[in-house]
Amino acid sequence: MPLRLATFNVENLLRRFDFSGFRRPDREDRVLKLFEIGDEAGYRRLEEARMVGLADDTRQHTALAIADCDADIVCLQEVDDLQALEAFEGGYLYRMMGRGYPRKVLLPGNDGRGIDVALMLREETADGAAIEVGHVRSHADATFASLDLLTPELAASERPEARLFRRDCLEVDLIVGGKPVTLYLVHFKSMGPARGGIDGRAATMPLRRAEALGVRRIIERRFGAGLAQARFAICGDMNDYQEKILVEGSRREGYRFRPVAEEGSALDVFSRDGFAENVLTRLDAMERWTLFHTRGATERHLCQLDYIWLSQALSAANPQARPEIIRAGQPFRTPFPPGQEVERYPRIGWDRPKASDHCPVVVSLEI
Repeated sequence: MPLRLATFNVENLLRRFDFSGFRRPDREDRVLKLFEIGDEAGYRRLEEARMVGLADDTRQHTALAIADCDADIVCLQEVDDLQALEAFEGGYLYRMMGRGYPRKVLLPGNDGRGIDVALMLREETADGAAIEVGHVRSHADATFASLDLLTPELAASERPEARLFRRDCLEVDLIVGGKPVTLYLVHFKSMGPARGGIDGRAATMPLRRAEALGVRRIIERRFGAGLAQARFAICGDMNDYQEKILVEGSRREGYRFRPVAEEGSALDVFSRDGFAENVLTRLDAMERWTLFHTRGATERHLCQLDYIWLSQALSAANPQARPEIIRAGQPFRTPFPPGQEVERYPRIGWDRPKASDHCPVVVSLEI
């Protein structure tokens, strides 16, 4: 009884405009920086036109990427609210696929911009197995104290009563063909730019490590002595990686790709002592990337930010499962290693429009 499970950061699936760039140059879109705009009213009109003009192509590409996953269940990150998800699913995804996702799960989390994790589900798998939604629980209210995670490195910046998850850890119990499986949807703290002479990844690592520990602690408390038999998957954008592919060279001379392992990662919390398996490790190290990161010519790499971690029981039940990474929605600025180039969707741009900077990950599992 195969179940296709996917995760995808769709990037800012919003139904509202952000006008903060008028007063904050760091948030002003680069195309508006090209023009002299006299007042805020004029800025608002141009920002609305820019967003509406770009959104249609972008969401067609997003829908094509999800359609290519052909998943029964899709875990999403950066969704505004249920209304935005309904509008996207009905107006774009359903029209692309002819078979949509009638059931959706989204609960408000902690993100200051209002972007949340969400779940879309079909009523049954391709083989006709019913997919039923059981208990749904948000852990957005979980604190450092409640999960006993106020480590010394965080004690100077965080309070015990502060909320741990920067977005949420959304726990969803499912029954698929009569068998239980639990999903944990997450979107960890982003890396951001360098701070105080420390690169953004290192500066924010303690928070991501605490979030990963929080997810693990929630799961361990839930399943207790039955952890080894528990059937769960942790899905989402985790904003960290255990390895990366350095990109050297240039567009003119050609690119060179060199995989390197990281000394430490927040995600070591999941891989440690076989707690869960990153299903993408079943692919070659050069094939596991889901995002191209660049800050100029001196900082460029391909890395995996998007994950499906399988519990011991699900991993053992699916030794032959091979994940897929959908890359046709990537912008043309993303350099592909030799042999991995794909035909992009129509109207994909150098940087935008695009499906997302992230690639969807999908795997077919026997439940």
